[in-house]
Amino acid sequence: MVLFGSHSGNGEQLAAQAVQALSARGVKAAALDMLDCRKSHLQQARHLMVIVSTHGEGDPPDRARPLYDLLHSRKAPKLDHLQYSVLALGDSSYERYCETGRRFDAQLEALGAKRLHERVECDVDYQAAADRWMDAVGAMLAQSGGPADRVASAAGCSPIVPLVTAYTRKNPFHAPVLTNQRITARDSTKDVRHIELSIEGADIRYEPGDALGVVPRNHDADVEALLQSLRFDPNVLVPVGGQSAPLRAALTDHFAIGPLSRSMAERYAAATGCTELSDRIAVTQDDQLQKYLRGRSLIDLVTEHPPPASLDPEKLVSALRPLTPRLYSIASSRAATEDEVHLTVSVVEYFAHGRARKGVVSGALAALTQDGAAAPVYVHRNPGFRLPSDPQTAVIMIGAGTGVAPYRAFMAEREALGASGRNWLLFGDRSFRNDFLYQAEWLELRKRGVLQRIDVAFSRDGPVKVYVQHRMRERGRELFEWIDGGAHVYVCGDAESMAPDVERALCEILAVHGGMSPDAAQDYLLDMQRGKRYQKDVY
Repeated sequence: MVLFGSHSGNGEQLAAQAVQALSARGVKAAALDMLDCRKSHLQQARHLMVIVSTHGEGDPPDRARPLYDLLHSRKAPKLDHLQYSVLALGDSSYERYCETGRRFDAQLEALGAKRLHERVECDVDYQAAADRWMDAVGAMLAQSGGPADRVASAAGCSPIVPLVTAYTRKNPFHAPVLTNQRITARDSTKDVRHIELSIEGADIRYEPGDALGVVPRNHDADVEALLQSLRFDPNVLVPVGGQSAPLRAALTDHFAIGPLSRSMAERYAAATGCTELSDRIAVTQDDQLQKYLRGRSLIDLVTEHPPPASLDPEKLVSALRPLTPRLYSIASSRAATEDEVHLTVSVVEYFAHGRARKGVVSGALAALTQDGAAAPVYVHRNPGFRLPSDPQTAVIMIGAGTGVAPYRAFMAEREALGASGRNWLLFGDRSFRNDFLYQAEWLELRKRGVLQRIDVAFSRDGPVKVYVQHRMRERGRELFEWIDGGAHVYVCGDAESMAPDVERALCEILAVHGGMSPDAAQDYLLDMQRGKRYQKDVY
């Protein structure tokens, strides 16, 4: 059984690849989402491949949380019969790198399971390490005869069929820019863009809820400033993914040189032998270190802690993380605009430590205003954020800021297909006058009867801050009636505060208006999540 716990969909895609790799070796297998995994699945399985990502500061993905809690509870099953291996996905820019995978690995062992293969930890550029893990574990299972495959089938798992596309993060489609329009007012503190890209002739297919990956490229000015500070020959060859590239090209297209993390500072200190920086990291409290790192980039480290003359370009780039794509929720429907894909992009711009800074991707997208401009993109599937299959089902869409983007796609899709289910949007941002994204479109949808209800919360328009969760509590009875009647609930936006606040509000509404205990409300929400009636796309 291939068990996956995914946040952005990478884990699910790797699970599909693992099933295919096992099949190629003659080993039958199936994949199972951790959200759907019950104790009986684990009790019946004999071999287990676990693929799990780490979310935020060491937390399991939402869809992995119920299984994580089960394994760490008194109800956890004995697993002496089980052999397993863990592929841990993470991001080394976070302090608790691959923490969830490590915890799953340790707890499976604590419950009696035996490692079939040592845990493999993957950074953001995970594919090569994942392939090696699949190959090694697959060889062991093929040699053992693969008895777990029959168990996986009996356990009720179903195979995942991956979406095949010609365009990937390594082979993106260069989509011409059709529209690049600011949709926040001039007085807004945020620059949010509505961007329309042409995919005509590319045979790119997507569904509402999917994301568009944008392949990043560091700003030329930032690369030149860094090269001048380093005083390296920009044409010297350095290793990049098993090949070689000139240093300038490597720093432009392959390595992250932007905002710093603790791990990046540690690697730079180790590469340069800078004891001053190492000591600072070692003795500084986490919150103080984060305050020091905030707003700083690699060039600031180079300026404040110059590398020794003995540092060569190859050693420097070995300390850098790969430059990874940025994912943006798609704000359009192919049913309505077949040859286009739309994005809602909040442009990151700030001034810190004497330098103007721009988001690597958002800043580049904002600059694509000239004739002939194009963006390198590919589709990133998000099967955990989908409209209901029954067009008569009601939907409740809760979002803040650019989290409203997928709901624009939802409404375009439902209107184009003539879906009769009711639609309710709860949207929040800073200011009604400056930040009501797509206001005219929502009001027109309301006028046409596509959007039955819309409630808004603007946190900076009054003496007391009001957020979407406050509007939810005010409309609690009506929300419960919709939910009790079978409505699907969607949440999109900030994972750190907005999404947890919304979930607490949902639990309170179920308890107050549904007459449930707090535990029963939590269980009800979990059942909704397992039934795909409660879906989240948070970041």
